Amino acid sequence: MKNVIDSFVSLGHWPSAGSFGFNTDILATNPINLSVVLGVLIYFGKGVLNDLLDNRKQRILSTIRNSEELCKGAIEQLERARARLCKVEMEADEYRMNGYSEIEREKVNLINATSDSLERLENYKNETLHFEQQRAINQVRQRVFQQALQGALGTLNSCLNSELHFRTIRANIGILGAMQEITD
Repeated sequence: MKNVIDSFVSLGHWPSAGSFGFNTDILATNPINLSVVLGVLIYFGKGVLNDLLDNRKQRILSTIRNSEELCKGAIEQLERARARLCKVEMEADEYRMNGYSEIEREKVNLINATSDSLERLENYKNETLHFEQQRAINQVRQRVFQQALQGALGTLNSCLNSELHFRTIRANIGILGAMQEITD
């Protein structure tokens, strides 16, 4: 690299002879060369550059339009989703309220059914107690009656002799015969 720079520097020391030659003064020739190159580029590259810039501009505008359309679509979807969310929240509140009222109704129904069952059980218990009480009373009556009958038979057997016994039997047979005639 140093050799290349040295060769340009050594060319700069040549005396100008007034004839055609290379200007080796880099600072003097650079702006001229750059302006020539830029002028050629602007003149010939103007159309290409304009086409590139127009294409880029169209792509940017198209992208912006697409983005705006997508944004509008997203906003519409967001609004629809919000509306659906609001509707679903209202339905959820309605279901919740209906659920609570249904739970309350079921609770009242269950309490009423339990109360009815308890009342039926209480009635059944009272009927069972009454039945058992009547049964016990009847058993006691039967025992008392049996004991009274046995006592009466014992008293009759000890007080009655055979003749009185036969007369009582005949009188009872007569009463039964009279009753039979009346019923016939």
